Amino acid sequence: MSEPNYKVPVGISRCLLGDPVRYNGDHKHNRFCTGVLSDYFEFVSTCPEVEIGMSVPRKPIRLVQLDDQTRALATDDPHQDFTTALEQRGAEYADAHPRLCGFIATPNSPSCGTFGVKLYLPNGHPVNKTSGRFTASLRANNPLLPVEEAGRLNDAGLRENFIMRVFTYHRWLNLRADGLTAKGLVNFHSRHKYLLMAHNYKAYRELGRLVADLSGNDMDALGDQYISQLMQALSAPPERGTHCNVMQHLMGYLKQQIDQQDKQELLRSIEDYRGGVVPLIVPIALLKHHFQRNRQRHQYALQQFYLSPYPHQLGLRSHIH
Repeated sequence: MSEPNYKVPVGISRCLLGDPVRYNGDHKHNRFCTGVLSDYFEFVSTCPEVEIGMSVPRKPIRLVQLDDQTRALATDDPHQDFTTALEQRGAEYADAHPRLCGFIATPNSPSCGTFGVKLYLPNGHPVNKTSGRFTASLRANNPLLPVEEAGRLNDAGLRENFIMRVFTYHRWLNLRADGLTAKGLVNFHSRHKYLLMAHNYKAYRELGRLVADLSGNDMDALGDQYISQLMQALSAPPERGTHCNVMQHLMGYLKQQIDQQDKQELLRSIEDYRGGVVPLIVPIALLKHHFQRNRQRHQYALQQFYLSPYPHQLGLRSHIH
């Protein structure tokens, strides 16, 4: 289950790629997506507003709370309701791309926005925040899919966590495509063990018990339960303290191989990370260095996706303090 040498399919709003498809005929080109992530992601672009027949340029739409429903209405004519078409497009997109491993959305968009789209009362007063109708439907039809907004990728922790989840989900889809077996699930869990521990210790224990005895179980149903709990556990970035706890656990594999000076250097680098003095990559790189000095002895540790959850060329942990 090594990392792929081909690109991972990830959905993205077309305007983020520089396509002039926004309501005003403009775009929201995101250079991190097209300049960095495009080396690793095979983008599957979409503009749901255009795809349901809206023109470019066009009158903007906004989300309006009507009774207990959120509706996507034209700003100049509330009788023009695009809700059903956008939600249907989200379901169609999810169904057409079952191998999608993530989605990057446009912030504040009433169709594609995810976390903070303004919701208005019919009188035009803002009342709350919600999700765009296309993205809400996409997530409802593929609840495991990692979804992030382009603007939030400027945050180092959110960026690293999203990309980690994309690659984790990609490994899972590959495992399922090959046919899920008890051996395959145990191996998958074993290699993600410390990554899971860093994010959610309770889920780490629960999933450990889940895979402890697989005899006589329906593997497909068990697999669905496993990945649902795993992706939920990985949904938020870990704290410094949990990272430090995991790295100290991994140090245990080295206790017979490194001398006191190396041990103190490693402990100091972990504590420097805990204090925000150095980025996460420093103690991680030092751990990998010691494991790689005796690769044959430390195959289990080196196979942990906690140490290499995605291609190291992305350099994401260099920005995690």
